[in-house]
This record gives sequence, C-alpha cells and structure tokens, in this order.
Amino acid sequence: MDRTNVVSIQDESRWAVILAGGEGIRLRSLTRSIAGDERPKQFCAVLGTETLLQQTVRKVARMVRPSRTKLVLTRDHERFFDARTREAETSVIIQPANRGTAPAILYSLLSIAREDPHARVALFPADHYHSDAAAFTQYVDLAFQAVARREKLVILLGIVPTHPEVDYGWIQPGEPILGLPHGTFYRVRRFWEKPRLEIAKNLLAHGCLWNSFVFVGAVHSLLHLVRSTVPGLYGSFETIRAAIGTPAEQGTVRDVYIPIAPVDFSAQVLCVRPKALTVLPVANTGWTDMGTVERVLAVLALRGCDPAEMDRAS
Repeated sequence: MDRTNVVSIQDESRWAVILAGGEGIRLRSLTRSIAGDERPKQFCAVLGTETLLQQTVRKVARMVRPSRTKLVLTRDHERFFDARTREAETSVIIQPANRGTAPAILYSLLSIAREDPHARVALFPADHYHSDAAAFTQYVDLAFQAVARREKLVILLGIVPTHPEVDYGWIQPGEPILGLPHGTFYRVRRFWEKPRLEIAKNLLAHGCLWNSFVFVGAVHSLLHLVRSTVPGLYGSFETIRAAIGTPAEQGTVRDVYIPIAPVDFSAQVLCVRPKALTVLPVANTGWTDMGTVERVLAVLALRGCDPAEMDRAS
C-alpha cells in the first residue's frame, strides 16, 4: 500500500458516501442479458465477477475507512443486495424511494453530521470505472488535503476530456486558487449540462472539463450548499435530522420521502451556485461513466474482453 492510501485511511475525519440508489434504465438491456432480471447496473457484474457496487466499495476503501463509508441504496432494490453488501463494514442507508440524487446526498450528509460534525466527506457514484484506480485515489487525496486546509471549499473532480462528449456535463474553470497543497485548483465559472456537439467542441478547445460528479467538502459546507440552493428540500429534511439514530427514523424518512418530487443534485444544486465551487482537473485515470452500453463495451474492449462472450462468462 502506498503512502497516499495509508494517510487517507488513518485520517479519522474522512468519510465517504457511495450513491447507489439509481435505476440504471439506459443499461437495462445489457444487465438483463447478464443477470437475467431487471436489476440496476450497480448490482450487476458488468466488468468481471464483481458488481459495479462491489468494485466501487473496494476502490473507496483505498481512501476512506469502510467504517466511515455510507452506501445509499433504495428499498425497491433490496432483493438485489448481496451478502457482501449486507455484511460489509460500511453502513447502509436505505431510502424508501428514489427521489433523485439531492435527497440521497442530503440524507447521507445529515447522517454523517450527526456522528461527526467535523467530517470531511467525499461522494462517489457507484457506476464509474477507472483503469488506474491508484491515480484516481491520489486525486481524491489531494482534494481531501485542500479541504483540510480550507474548509469552505467544495471541490469537484473534473476529468480532462479526450473528445467533445455531448452526454456528459462540463465544467468551465475560472481563475486558479493559490496556496493549496500540490495540484492546481480553480474556481468554477460555469456548468454546461449535455451541450450540443458544436458547443462541446468549443468547450474542449478552451480547456473545460467533464463533470465526474465526485466531490469533496466539509460536511457543514456541503449542507450549506444544499440549504442555499434547495431550501424547500432542506427544510423538509429537518424532521429526518431530528429522527436520525432513533427508533422513529425509518418511519420519519418514509413520511418525508414519499410526497417529495425528484431533485437532481447536479442541475438544481451544483449548476445553481457554480462560483461557490472549486474544480481539480483529473488526468490519466482512465475514467468512464458506465451509463451506456457503448461505454461498457468500450471498456471491455480496452480490458481485452470479447463482448460476445459476456453472456457465457457471466
């Protein structure tokens, strides 16, 4: 284990959230052919013998103690939870329904804040792939270090793009932030959500970055960001905050979740306050958002797998 991983795991202030409550609709045809049922992609062994969620849990364990990692799942998917997920040292937050990424993130942050009000938190989607996980770990470690230095920062990991992708969100960096350890950090000037091809080409030419939806911040800074952008959602979760850790938690969460409309964290939180955010450019980690069949097949090809053999291998 390298020095970066030792530092990360020994730092008791570091927490992680793995977001695994999505439906994975666009990949459903592939996951159905592999698993034979309607499971979301995070519960499917798309690459190798581990599910995407298991691979993410193992990757995050390089950076944060499993005992300080929370998996955010959805009740409808409970039949797909495997023994390794249930028996893991990580704690599991089960939402009564999928109401988008913002409620999932808010619930997990409130849960962490109750246990450790001084926590610094990294949030990860459960369906991303890195061909060089060690390099990715080092970037997350840099973000943690920067937040330890300046606790008001909320740092997004922005992927240095390889082509003008129209299916990703893009981050336009602003001025550099001085005085932070190692790496180069920038203020965020603007977000571009799934731009047209002509705009994507221009963003690529001007040094913009793909939004990986991995971000790091002090728990109080992240909660302030949510409160300032979606105050109605935040207010509705006050009863959940009071119930966390009590016998009333499950019932309270159900009562709050069921009537709320879905809230997207990227569109309704990040894009609303770009100037409150910082971006760290991330290069050479082999990042892929496993959101489409084409991307999965491309990763399999890079790994030397024959997609035609997937059914028999699984």
